[in-house]
Amino acid sequence: MIVGSNEVAPKVLVGTLSVTCIAVLYVVITYILFLDNILPFLLNTAMDGFLLIAVVVVAVTIGKPLSYLNCQLIGSTNADGSAYDFTTSLGASIGKYSGELTYSAWIGVTKSTCLEMKAIWGLSIALCVLFTFSMICSVCLWRRSKAFAPLKDIEK
Repeated sequence: MIVGSNEVAPKVLVGTLSVTCIAVLYVVITYILFLDNILPFLLNTAMDGFLLIAVVVVAVTIGKPLSYLNCQLIGSTNADGSAYDFTTSLGASIGKYSGELTYSAWIGVTKSTCLEMKAIWGLSIALCVLFTFSMICSVCLWRRSKAFAPLKDIEK
């Protein structure tokens, strides 16, 4: 919808999509390395920390305007919302001179958009919890691997 009407997507959405793609790629690579027993746990802890910071920034940025918004009061638009209704109501939200679409205006266009963004906000909060738990587990696994490291044989 945004691309078809030659509008610039809100930077919040672009940032959220970028962080999500990086996190998915990181989780897949980490999973493969863990299964092969070649995952460096200390490096994994640092990377989990960096992704935790990125996901916290996404959750805060998405959540600022959403926390004040009641999706049930956004109008009588049905949950599907037609493309015409979306484009028509979005036209009033676009900046007059810059042609840039603001995030806070975009989330209040339809009820379905508001509910979808609240779901994304909730999932980003869940990712914060999961990356924190992953950091703690990585530190514990690193300490366990150091405690049970095989001793070197001097005679060989």
